[in-house]
Amino acid sequence: MNQSHIRHLKLDQVLGTVPSGLFLVGRDMKILYWNKAAERITGYSSEEAVGQHCSFLKGIPCGERCGLFDSSIEKPIINGRCLVYSKSGEQLTLLKNIDYLRDVDGEIIGGVESFIDLTREQKLEESLRQQTVQLEQRVKERTAELELSEARLRSVLDTMDDMAYIASPDFKITFLNRAMQEQFGDISGKHCYQAIHQKKAICPNCPMGRILNNRTVRDERKFGPLNLIYEVIHSPLQGDDGRIHKLAVCRDVTDRKKSEEELREANRELDAFAHSISHDLRGILAPVVTYMDFLQSQYNQVFDSQILQILQEVERQSERAIALLDDLLDLAQVGHFKPAKHPTDVGAIVKEVLEELSSATTELPKSTTLHSLPKTWIPEALVYQVFVNLINNAVLYGQSDKDFIEIGCWQDDDFQTYYVRDHGPGVSLQEKQAIFDIFYRGQLSKKVRGTGVGLAIVRKIALRCNGQAWVEDTPGGGATFCVSLPVRPNALKPMDVAS
Repeated sequence: MNQSHIRHLKLDQVLGTVPSGLFLVGRDMKILYWNKAAERITGYSSEEAVGQHCSFLKGIPCGERCGLFDSSIEKPIINGRCLVYSKSGEQLTLLKNIDYLRDVDGEIIGGVESFIDLTREQKLEESLRQQTVQLEQRVKERTAELELSEARLRSVLDTMDDMAYIASPDFKITFLNRAMQEQFGDISGKHCYQAIHQKKAICPNCPMGRILNNRTVRDERKFGPLNLIYEVIHSPLQGDDGRIHKLAVCRDVTDRKKSEEELREANRELDAFAHSISHDLRGILAPVVTYMDFLQSQYNQVFDSQILQILQEVERQSERAIALLDDLLDLAQVGHFKPAKHPTDVGAIVKEVLEELSSATTELPKSTTLHSLPKTWIPEALVYQVFVNLINNAVLYGQSDKDFIEIGCWQDDDFQTYYVRDHGPGVSLQEKQAIFDIFYRGQLSKKVRGTGVGLAIVRKIALRCNGQAWVEDTPGGGATFCVSLPVRPNALKPMDVAS
């Protein structure tokens, strides 16, 4: 075969557009044709390649054993692989097809080879293999860590006196510690609502949904062979199957609940006593105020100034004692309430308090900012007590050149936090802990009349409603008194709770 066999230019154009590298060799293994793709892949131009022996690329295994004219190798050769070196010296991995070239009589006159460069793909494959090996190793190490961590967790749970168990998302018990087994026996594999709570269906207040959302839930339940009361902490736990499971730790609080009930009963008796004493003493003091006022008005011209001054002081101290008794009566009555049948309009009550204070001798600030206040299930009387004390406190102690107060609320999933914010001198760090104590009066109260009971009433209401009361610093100066109250009525307990 020679150049005369390649007679048509169109054939050269077609071969030049083939995306695979392609070359032709004669019987003497010298290259007769080298297309554009072969130039691109190897870096050798057609002028450099044509006329060269096909082994000039230093191919492996081509240089050791050429398969083109080896009669023992069946033709065509499909998807053969070899390593060659490009002009720049880079080693390339080629995937190639090889076959004979025959003339019109079927006589072999040469060979044709087409090839593509697999170097990049091979490097990617090798990188993926290495990454796979590394990933498998990390998975093994992580699995071993999880198994060790789980073994440690189970070991710790087994040494606990509190009962504990682990349940899968389908409510099946996958582990229970020694204390749990002593009470319930081996209940592994059973549904927790059946084996623990003796129910045929999922418990109405089951926390599993919240656990699967990575929330920790605390509740109290009565269950078990001894029908004891347990405080249960349900926590999310990553299982070895990759899913979130529930870890429940159950602490026996039966004795504590009994003590709380005894304390509630003691508080009820104390409230009743305080109510009775306050009512009786008020009945004694009220006539004293009336008599002092009568004497001053009727004998103003008879008594000298010293006697009149004494009468005024007796009347003032009697009025102060009556105010204290009134506050004590309010404080005693806080312990007895039931959730309101209908939502209480907090905004309307606050407006009522502001109107009452403005019509009294109390001077309201020049400006009061009232934000939107959501309704609550707390009874109206308690809401009134909260805001009349907080607003009156802000008016008496929070006055400054900024002379305005702000009333608002923020809300989360479980609580509404109402606040009354002033811009006065604020509350010192030392006083923040004691300011809600009964009869406590701070440094700023020396020139202000009061009994030291108002904020104690606020805190007691908050606690009786399963909420909290506290004071924060107002940005820029001042005090912000906050009261958090439950959003839902079922969070309220229509009974006394220990204060």
